[in-house]
Amino acid sequence: MSMILDVSHISVSIERTPDDVYRFASNIEGWSQWAAGLGRPLRREGDAWWFDSQMGELRVRVAAPNPFRVLDHDVTLPSGETVHNPLRVLPNGQGSELVFSVFRQPGTSDAAHENDKAAVSRDLHTLKRLLEEA
Repeated sequence: MSMILDVSHISVSIERTPDDVYRFASNIEGWSQWAAGLGRPLRREGDAWWFDSQMGELRVRVAAPNPFRVLDHDVTLPSGETVHNPLRVLPNGQGSELVFSVFRQPGTSDAAHENDKAAVSRDLHTLKRLLEEA
């Protein structure tokens, strides 16, 4: 029997077109400007990026460019565990809705899960600020 994880969908409305948001957010080299938990990009190897984070080196694989504005990405931690992170840019009126699904990983405490959700919210709001001030 499979295990179903708790999930929270964190979103932010952005006053930019979905294509603008997707174009900006799909630039992996720019993630260090808004995705604080990943740290800074170190190098690209094939379809993966390596980031220098507070946890050590992280391997990040992002969905290939696509017309659906899907930015799902898998993050492999130094422990070898891989966490799937769904990230979507949706049309919202004349702007966009950026939605990140945070899955509660097995063994994660309530406090740690709340911290994860707060960190994602901060990152999305940073991305919103960058895009709306540009």
